[in-house]
Amino acid sequence: MPQKYFNTAGPCNPSEHYMLDPLRGMGNELNDLIAKAQYFVIHAARQSGKTTLLKQLARKINAGKKYYTLYCSLESMQEFTEPSIGIPAIVKSIKAALNDYDMPDGFAENADYSDIGNVLRTSLTAYCKNLNKSLIIFFDEADCLSNGTLIAFLRQLRNGYINRPDVPFVHSLALVGMRNIRDYKAKIRPDSTTLGSASPFNIVTESFNLRNFTKGEVAELYAQHTQATKQIFEPQATDYIFEQTQGQPWLVNAIACECVEKITQKDYSKPITIDMAKQAVQNIILARGTHFDSLMERLKEERVRKVIEPLILGDNMAVDRISDDYLYTRDLGLIREVGNGVVEPANKIYAEIIVRYLNYNLQENFKTEMPDSDLPKYIKAGKIDVKVLLKEFQVFWRENSEILEKKYKDKFYRYNEAVPHLTIQAFLQRVLNGGGHISREMALGKNRADICIEWQDQKYPIELKLYKGSKTTKDATEQILKYMDSVGSKEGWVVIFDRASKKSWSRKLYVKEVKLAGRKKITFFGC
Repeated sequence: MPQKYFNTAGPCNPSEHYMLDPLRGMGNELNDLIAKAQYFVIHAARQSGKTTLLKQLARKINAGKKYYTLYCSLESMQEFTEPSIGIPAIVKSIKAALNDYDMPDGFAENADYSDIGNVLRTSLTAYCKNLNKSLIIFFDEADCLSNGTLIAFLRQLRNGYINRPDVPFVHSLALVGMRNIRDYKAKIRPDSTTLGSASPFNIVTESFNLRNFTKGEVAELYAQHTQATKQIFEPQATDYIFEQTQGQPWLVNAIACECVEKITQKDYSKPITIDMAKQAVQNIILARGTHFDSLMERLKEERVRKVIEPLILGDNMAVDRISDDYLYTRDLGLIREVGNGVVEPANKIYAEIIVRYLNYNLQENFKTEMPDSDLPKYIKAGKIDVKVLLKEFQVFWRENSEILEKKYKDKFYRYNEAVPHLTIQAFLQRVLNGGGHISREMALGKNRADICIEWQDQKYPIELKLYKGSKTTKDATEQILKYMDSVGSKEGWVVIFDRASKKSWSRKLYVKEVKLAGRKKITFFGC
């Protein structure tokens, strides 16, 4: 039998891949819904195990004698917004899936494709009428459907559902995708870009969101590799990987794959260490694979910007937690709720990717502004001279802030409010490329963003704030002291951006050092 491996492409197969039970904690609930002939929704972020779960569940049900269970992907339907094309394509996709899964023949044999408003329902009714067992369908990638095709699809399923006591139809059905059904893309009113109340399909009983792996489940997954190869993941490495990923399945597998196949080159005698895990994280971030690209493309959407921009700024009041925009961004897997009203990026890797994606052009520009030959001047006696670094940033910000704000408003997805935070992080990233790391702490409700430069086992905590009146410095002092304690530093730096257009630069720009008890020092930089 071939050696199993950590899968990062497509659904998992238990004979080929290390994997956990995709039904963990959900099997009984899903089986109960199916037994009650319910229609339901399963949604989760991209590459989090939806397809693996559906196929596993379909195999288990088909192994019994009570139901026929069909898995059907609608991914190829996303181009067909007009029902005159989309509905026949869906019917044919179901027919092909039935053939693939060796199900009974007879579906859509006499389909009237000119009857767009009924052909899906009548084809399913005629098929179910002739089956000797009830039919279950799992529609994967259902949120790829949009506009007229989506509405016609949902209405025909709903029509079949409500008439089931008298007319045979699908026994139980799941719509599966990245989004909850309220966010399926359909213009049912001139000003609408979602289903709103989901009225064309208000028969859904439950909506499930797949959860990530727990820390224990990450260790369990990695233990499968250890059992097969004797190569261990040191506990510190596993803990670090969970901290960085919060158990996001693709990330957990991708980091393990990078460690095993690239860093140790399948030398199973080498244990996976925390240093290897850190290197693997940086490798997959820099590689910018399709997992990240597809997720980060969402940042261009206005409804996502409305949530992510305040997250970068730490502005709690700018986001309505019960709005569709907020729920949509959460369902996409970009953010997570951690309690006490705090909302963060879904994991530390996504936090890094979000900032790098939005300030990528700035990073490239800084390669010209700050050539490699200039970088050593920021290092003194083996330490980063943060004061010199931030003074130089003050000069750059004064000369370029207005231009950058206009560019971000006009060209870069309207994240102009976050320009100060994105610019300074790009500036610092340029200095650290190849020699250090920036840890980013962003959250709604903090009223600031914290970053920590990590360089040669040294930590330099920096707090970013927007000026909001006379209390800003007092609040910043309290906040940076807490952050200094959390990273174990006696020194901290605060950068305060003043966006008042009428205030002169001579008043905005300043450097102020404050020495406190316990040999602690805070340096404030006005920008």
